[in-house]
Amino acid sequence: MSNTLRLLLTFSVIALLAPVPALAQGMVAPSQEWKVPWGSAADRPRDPFVAPDGNVFFVGQTGNYIARLDPRTGEFKRYEVDPGTNPHNLIVDPQGLVWYSGNRNGMIGKLDPRTGTITRYPMPDPRVKDPHTLVFDGRGDIWFTAQSSGAVGHLETRTGTIRLAFTGANTRPYGIVLNSKGVPWFNLFGTDKIATIDPFTMAVRTYTLPNERARGRRIAVTSDDIIWYGDYTRGFLGRLDPRTGAVQEIAMPAGGGSLPYGMASDDKDRIWLTENVPNKGTRLVAYDPKTKSWVANSSLGEPTANTVRHMYFDKKTGLLWFGSDQGTIGRADVGRLRTAM
Repeated sequence: MSNTLRLLLTFSVIALLAPVPALAQGMVAPSQEWKVPWGSAADRPRDPFVAPDGNVFFVGQTGNYIARLDPRTGEFKRYEVDPGTNPHNLIVDPQGLVWYSGNRNGMIGKLDPRTGTITRYPMPDPRVKDPHTLVFDGRGDIWFTAQSSGAVGHLETRTGTIRLAFTGANTRPYGIVLNSKGVPWFNLFGTDKIATIDPFTMAVRTYTLPNERARGRRIAVTSDDIIWYGDYTRGFLGRLDPRTGAVQEIAMPAGGGSLPYGMASDDKDRIWLTENVPNKGTRLVAYDPKTKSWVANSSLGEPTANTVRHMYFDKKTGLLWFGSDQGTIGRADVGRLRTAM
């Protein structure tokens, strides 16, 4: 028996290779984008997050800034961060404080937008140089990935204490979400695995995907605690059942060259992804697990590859937020599709 087959049997993985599906007709998510008024698309404005007051914060990854957009007026405000930070991702807590990952200076920062004050939380291990994606848990603490460092961490926001777990060389922890029990799940983008970590022991467990070429980049979770991921290299939406380890693969609408990247689930448990087909533009598509079909689509931005890298769904408004490599911050009103579903 081959090693690959042995792994499939061990984890009870099931691969269902479906033909490329058709999208439902007429279900288009209306979108709106704002051009960031300074710098250029090379600043890579990305990873917007809605604050409690309705303002939207985002990072300028290569521009070394945090910024705020008031979507009611279109007004932008910029906050400078330390040179060489290269902030990669941010999240906003209930007090309106902005937490961001210092992807090139090995720290997590906290910005108070009212005063501009920054508090810095350096990594306790010099091997962890690149905090990547952040997510809050139910206690207001933060779980995060560190891609090139091969690490996952936990920041206790009250004390600043950071715990780390290492996942191995070249594993590349990437997207991260928490299930309903507060357990983190994350992609190991350098491998054919999805992983989880015990919040108390920091022990990491991995689930091997049905094809050794599979590379999950972003990740989502639905209300039933099913884990979803976008297979960036092969053009599939993946469904992992943590109870059994079984994996189902669903072909992306644009097929094997779709490069699914940005990803989020909404309050209807629909899975939203961006397809980034080179030279054909970026398209937002949605999969409904209840009907087992692709149900919506919308064109985003101009023709380019890898335009939308991360997305955030705001449950309060039904808006899906994203940043693009075209130098814009945008949103799609996926709540308008509720009556059509």
